[in-house]
Amino acid sequence: MRRISRVAAIGLVAPLIGIVPAFAQTFNSGSTGADGAFSPTSGLTTLAVPASGVFNFTTINVPANVTVKLTRNATNTPVTMLATGNVTIAGIIDMRGGDGGASKTFGTVVGSNGGAGGPGGFDGGSGAPAVVSTTGGTGLGPGGGVGSTGPSGGGGGAGYVVAGSAGKGAGAGIGGGTYGTASVLPLVGGSGGGGAGASAPNTGAGGGGGGGALVIASSGAITFTGQILAQGGAGGGITGSGVAAGGGGSGGSVRLIATSIGGTNGTINIAGGAGGALTTGVEGGSGSAGRLRVEAFTNTLTVSLGTGTVGVLSTAAPTSVALTNAPSLRITAVGGVAAPAAPAGSFTVADVVLPPTTTNPVTVSLAATNIPVGTTVTVTVKGFYDAASATVSTPLTGTVAASTASANVTIPTNEPSVIGAFANFLLTQ
Repeated sequence: MRRISRVAAIGLVAPLIGIVPAFAQTFNSGSTGADGAFSPTSGLTTLAVPASGVFNFTTINVPANVTVKLTRNATNTPVTMLATGNVTIAGIIDMRGGDGGASKTFGTVVGSNGGAGGPGGFDGGSGAPAVVSTTGGTGLGPGGGVGSTGPSGGGGGAGYVVAGSAGKGAGAGIGGGTYGTASVLPLVGGSGGGGAGASAPNTGAGGGGGGGALVIASSGAITFTGQILAQGGAGGGITGSGVAAGGGGSGGSVRLIATSIGGTNGTINIAGGAGGALTTGVEGGSGSAGRLRVEAFTNTLTVSLGTGTVGVLSTAAPTSVALTNAPSLRITAVGGVAAPAAPAGSFTVADVVLPPTTTNPVTVSLAATNIPVGTTVTVTVKGFYDAASATVSTPLTGTVAASTASANVTIPTNEPSVIGAFANFLLTQ
């Protein structure tokens, strides 16, 4: 998949001034130090995210002349970088969402042209190949933008802190909804923008991918003067008539935790991606900004944020890197076919293959841990080319430690689909 990156303009300078205590306090990141010191020397360094999503470093030092490009693991987990000692970031950590592919006139794009999400972020929806469908695909993720239904309207932007912007024009896709918490617990990346519709024989533009999700936690000090790039990708643009533009992906999440955090002139870009440009078609909606959380006993950090990021920052004293007794929710089977323990949730790699005799509705089996019994689960089905549908499950039954539920859904029979599940509930601290 082609990934074209963009850097949003810097719009807001936010001083992050914390409370300086009168006595010494310390924070333990929990790093084992097993991965040693991370200290790239020059140029571009590609760092593959391990299957667990967690690095256990002793120290982290990214010099000013170094760009660290984080690449997704098979299950696209968020990234956690732990350090027993100090962390210094003067260079660049790059986990941007990819831009959606441009539309194509008189041709069909084989495969998705939605932008890939950064590590922990979600992919943009594919533009409609009108020989199959005139409707663009919905972006992945909890705030995925909705695809437009034809060539006269753009794809919707992805939501996160706020709802994504709707595309413009007749049949435009609506923006994705809000999700997540100011504490950035649990850690979730940006969602994908909606793909654009088209008329035959054209292909609409793809939606932008969501920005990635990153935690950096140090038992010592974090000194930050560099850049973390986690903005959403832009929606794909328009190359001719009979096509529309894609929606932008939403910005990602960044959380910094240490005993002390300081530095000036740094940039943490979690802006949403712009909708595809208006030329001879219709403009896509823009994506929401992501979230930034800074936790330290002594906090003197001053950092610039991307455009449109008012209200995305929160500060506090250090807490745990991850939730204690974190809730989990997984799909265990679809139509009686067992799902893998670590599904990829991808249109290109099948987690579950149903037999050709399968008929709708199809039962989706769910299992949960640390979610209140009686909670209902929303199960979504997103076809490769079409908008998502949602079904509410039966209430979870069992115990808080182990509960189950099910939902009957309709799955498209002429295209691959991604099935997702989410639940909303109050978590007692």
